[in-house]
Amino acid sequence: MPPITKRRSLEHYLTAALFGIRSAMSDSPSLPPKKWPELRPGWVWLCGAGPGDPGLLTLHALNALRQADVVVYDALVGTEILEWADDAELIYAGKRGGKPSAKQRDISLHLVELARAGKRVLRLKGGDPFVFGRGGEEAQTLVQHGIPVRIIPGISAGIGGLAYAGIPVTHRDVNQSVTFVTGHDQSGTTPDSLNWDGIARGSQVIVIYMGMKHIDHITQSLIVAGRSPSEPLAFVTSATLEHQQVVESTLGTAVADAKAAGIEPPAIICVGRSVLMRQVLDWQSMEAGIPARNLDPLGRGRPAESA
Repeated sequence: MPPITKRRSLEHYLTAALFGIRSAMSDSPSLPPKKWPELRPGWVWLCGAGPGDPGLLTLHALNALRQADVVVYDALVGTEILEWADDAELIYAGKRGGKPSAKQRDISLHLVELARAGKRVLRLKGGDPFVFGRGGEEAQTLVQHGIPVRIIPGISAGIGGLAYAGIPVTHRDVNQSVTFVTGHDQSGTTPDSLNWDGIARGSQVIVIYMGMKHIDHITQSLIVAGRSPSEPLAFVTSATLEHQQVVESTLGTAVADAKAAGIEPPAIICVGRSVLMRQVLDWQSMEAGIPARNLDPLGRGRPAESA
């Protein structure tokens, strides 16, 4: 991982991002008036950094970054977010599928060591630490070793990333349930515990994390379980970032379409008719001056405000 270069001051980013002011006017920017939590020595805060766009970072996360002595961060946390850590020590923990990473046990125990050394520790994870982020394991390890913790949720890529693609995970005319699934287990294989038949029958929309390695197995399992090969499916990579890529496909053509488009992990995969809503809700294309492709992608035949 290349060293983090602080190209702009924390003051500049806070002032511009939070208050829309082009130039910093004070020596020390402040968060909105509130009694913000204090990150005390010997504590570890487990925090979600969101799906990538720094603007999706929560104010509690920003408050934590400003106070931390040490930030232990995962691969999916961007440098623009780390720049807000001011003078904190930055420790790279890896945790990216298919790439060299520290073992989970070593990461958890290192957090214990840092806290026992009296450091104010921020454990920063992409997305939300409690959504397929192993944050529960790390927090439990800390508590079992007598280390106090605070949990700061983040926006999960399975919700925020799809929103940036113009795909709602729930939509009244499509689904009354949504299932979030991990595409691989601790060993890197498709989880044996997953009941694909139950998932296929039980939820109109399925959101799959870390599923690219086994996309062939996943799509075939869903089709065998009764989902139509023509059912809409979308891949979203680099979700919420400037180089975000969205590929619209179907269950039956997903493997070939992903290969043709050069889709690489990490990616969020969404299965269900809510994917069709991208035809009318692709707001990033609208920002670029491209009109919606289809104002009624579900074929309701009446305005959206109609019951």
